[in-house]
Amino acid sequence: MRKAGRKYVEAKNLVDSTKLYSVSEAVELVKKTTTTKFDSTIDFVIKLNVDPKKADQQLRGSLVLPNGTGKTKRVLVLAKGAMADAAKAAGATFVGADDMIEKIQNENWFDYDVIVATPDMMPALGKIGRVLGPKGLMPNPKTGTVTTDPAKAVNDINKGMESFKTDSYGNVHGIIGKASFTEKALEENLRYAINTILKLKPSTVKGKFVKSMSISSTMGPSVKLDQNSFDI
Repeated sequence: MRKAGRKYVEAKNLVDSTKLYSVSEAVELVKKTTTTKFDSTIDFVIKLNVDPKKADQQLRGSLVLPNGTGKTKRVLVLAKGAMADAAKAAGATFVGADDMIEKIQNENWFDYDVIVATPDMMPALGKIGRVLGPKGLMPNPKTGTVTTDPAKAVNDINKGMESFKTDSYGNVHGIIGKASFTEKALEENLRYAINTILKLKPSTVKGKFVKSMSISSTMGPSVKLDQNSFDI
């Protein structure tokens, strides 16, 4: 078993693992316990009382954080005509149609972080779904990446749109920004992300929806959140 580094141990000692922290306390602490030399990403995780094996209890969607994520994404837009032109003007990294699909298929090309597609492109794109699916790159209407307005999708992604979904354990993971963000910006992003997800409680879930939630920085200790800080 790998021994924890000195910086991590020192950071972990600052966190009371038995305490549930308010949003402001947690954000202040997670910035203080950042251990990397680079600008760490701040993540959140919510453990939900859902059964991921049931289709009606699987959460999936996207949100645009009020202060962005601090990350730049390379966007590939698959569209034709005026919609392709609009996406290019909006700042898409790559724009194309069948030529781009062929490039992915023939060259194993993955120099992008997200794909946005218009509905008419989905039949052709579906042919390489088994290549894109495992990499989490397949566009989906629920996450706003299959749309008749790809230019808006590009703008949203550039503003910090993040997709989310429940994993096989019923957890939802996401990003709320960078350690360099102000505490106010991180708090606003965290509240927006958590409250957005909480509104998606499936009607088939009985009893308490949230089991636990926490935030952490890259390679930093986890800080547990007090659920009373949110609109639960």
